[in-house]
Amino acid sequence: MKNTFGQSVSVTLFGESHGDVIGAVIDGLAPGIDIDKDYIASRLALRRPAGKISTSRVEKDEFRIVSGVFSGKTTGTPLCVMIPNENTSSADYEATRALARPSHADYTAYEKYHGFEDYRGGGHFSGRLTAPLVAAGAIAETALMSKGIVLGTHISRCAGIDDRKFGDIKKDIDFLSTAAFPVLDGKAGEKMTAKILEAAKDGDSVGGVLECAVIGMPAGVGEPWFDSVESVLSHALFSIPAVKGVQFGDGFALSDMHGSEANDAFRVENGKVITKTNHNGGINGGITNGMPIVFSVAVKPTPSIFKTQETVDFIKGENAEITINGRHDPAIVHRARAVVDAVTALTLCDMLAIRFGTDFFGGEK
Repeated sequence: MKNTFGQSVSVTLFGESHGDVIGAVIDGLAPGIDIDKDYIASRLALRRPAGKISTSRVEKDEFRIVSGVFSGKTTGTPLCVMIPNENTSSADYEATRALARPSHADYTAYEKYHGFEDYRGGGHFSGRLTAPLVAAGAIAETALMSKGIVLGTHISRCAGIDDRKFGDIKKDIDFLSTAAFPVLDGKAGEKMTAKILEAAKDGDSVGGVLECAVIGMPAGVGEPWFDSVESVLSHALFSIPAVKGVQFGDGFALSDMHGSEANDAFRVENGKVITKTNHNGGINGGITNGMPIVFSVAVKPTPSIFKTQETVDFIKGENAEITINGRHDPAIVHRARAVVDAVTALTLCDMLAIRFGTDFFGGEK
């Protein structure tokens, strides 16, 4: 199984939902990058469940960096961050061991690992593993910020309710960096929250769409064809549990436009090449053009719902029904924004290191 992503700066995930620890190893980081543990903790807090719109399984996420850091800076050797699992309830999964939870990886994992997989809480496939991914991404975000590159993600749509689009992107990103519920329009956020609570009361769940923007990326990053910015980012984003769609700029809406509408006209402003519009999301020919990178990801409804569903007993080979117990989110889109930020930061660090060299982010001695 491939648990590593990235070529120059890579991240490897390890652990299971109900195991002792989960963690990530980042390799290829330049030496001298500042490690801000308070910032890492703040990003983990944005991913952590909170209130009735989230699962009641709340972990402290008290991470430990056990290698790759000395005197508050990266050493350039593999950095390992570990997070203990504390609030587990494994008994919830024993009775339904052989029942495939609809839209979960229970059956596919059983087929791939021949029954030797840790099935508790989804095991290695669990969204719990996004915690060390967020911790690793926070380190990557710190590296990007040192080069004037910042990013942020908001819920653009949830349960049929739309948030406003990005406006002043820098100002919006600053706001989102501390927003517990990541929307740009507070009233839209209230309506989304009400819909999530309504679904939870009915034992159901809802999905949503996240929109991410990155500013400060230099032009010329990315490769044509198979390692385009869209290709590499999409690969990483589709690795996030529950993500089922990715589009850049106006995405599928471009198919309904004429070329005269979809094209982004070039101009020179204050000595810098810009585009008047950004329908293509800051990417041309798979390479950054210096405009904001803007993309959206579709997050499906949480598959664990409290309704009786049809399924199979994949060990007995019989049709069955399942009623899922335990602690589950009626929506994960608001928590997933921190994961999208993390994956984006790690991917861009990798692409920048490929373009400018591994010491691009390094500190001076």
